[in-house]
Amino acid sequence: MTFSTFTPAQAAELAVVERSGFIESRHIGSAVVLDPQGSPLISLGAPDVPVFTRSSLKPLQAIAAMSLGAQLEGQSAALAMASHKSESGHVAVVSAMLEAAGLSVSDLQCPSAHPADGAFRRELQETARAQGAENTDPRSPLYFNCSGKHAAFLAAARAIGADTSTYLSPDHPVQQKVAEVVAAFASEEPSAVGIDGCGAPVFALSLTGLARAIGRVIRMGSTDGDAEETGAWAAYANEARTLTEAVFADPWTIEGHGRPNSTVIDELGVFAKGGAEGVIVMATRSGYSVALKCLDGSSRATGFVALTLFQRAGAFDAEPRGASATGNDKVDAVIAAITDPVTGGTDSEGRTNVVGRLKLGEDIATISERKRD
Repeated sequence: MTFSTFTPAQAAELAVVERSGFIESRHIGSAVVLDPQGSPLISLGAPDVPVFTRSSLKPLQAIAAMSLGAQLEGQSAALAMASHKSESGHVAVVSAMLEAAGLSVSDLQCPSAHPADGAFRRELQETARAQGAENTDPRSPLYFNCSGKHAAFLAAARAIGADTSTYLSPDHPVQQKVAEVVAAFASEEPSAVGIDGCGAPVFALSLTGLARAIGRVIRMGSTDGDAEETGAWAAYANEARTLTEAVFADPWTIEGHGRPNSTVIDELGVFAKGGAEGVIVMATRSGYSVALKCLDGSSRATGFVALTLFQRAGAFDAEPRGASATGNDKVDAVIAAITDPVTGGTDSEGRTNVVGRLKLGEDIATISERKRD
């Protein structure tokens, strides 16, 4: 039997691409917005059908590692849940995480990769050439975008005296703890376990479960400890607080300077964590959350749609800080900053022509009209 996510017939139209006045592409998918109590405010498509959560799951994986004794705080805590672009700062933090746990790059079992950050890659190449190295091609597991998560897994394994060579096995104590944390925060048992792009186990949850889980992490992590939490997730309040404080203090850690997730965190005070195959989750400090998946696996529209759904649900109006201080103009500016334009050719001065744009899909536009009535 082959398990599956939702089908095109179940999906909603989230966004369209308009080029020169012609609708060129349509992004269909599912989405949900929850209030701080976990009740749905907006539901599109089939948000209760499982999806592989991909890197949007990373805050829960980091919490599991920390709860086992991985000594993470500040930037190292943020890197544990990052999908970083391998800027020099990212690599320095992950290297320090490994060293602090008595580990090395050779212990990492994520794939080898080139640094995605061009400036750092060129710096490494120039250094290698200056040293007369035969191979000036920088490639290492350290530069893979999940290396911080893997370093956290290894630190947790070392902390409990578990085997570090099998830390990616679903039966390993670290991954068993991840499964426990996921179920606690999502209030939902994963419907499937797969292998993520980095080799780690990845869980299938409903978008509702994913939004519920990350909303709880950020809400609980933003309190002073006096808020009453009675669910199974309440046992991880300290870890949630450490993670939340870390990523809001240094938004660049989660992805990179000027990158979409980091921009949303920095400019709006809203946590954002994208994942492969068109998945994204966002959460406000007060606990509003949104999760969505574009069914075609494209991430082109995910940030645009997620922030728009927050606007439609009134989530920013409820925030005591962040986006509420500047209103919809600020949110619209961030949407513009993280959304690539539709281009075609160049003008007389060699500048790229903008010939179209990403627009709301019909199903979301309808929500907007209902909100205004």
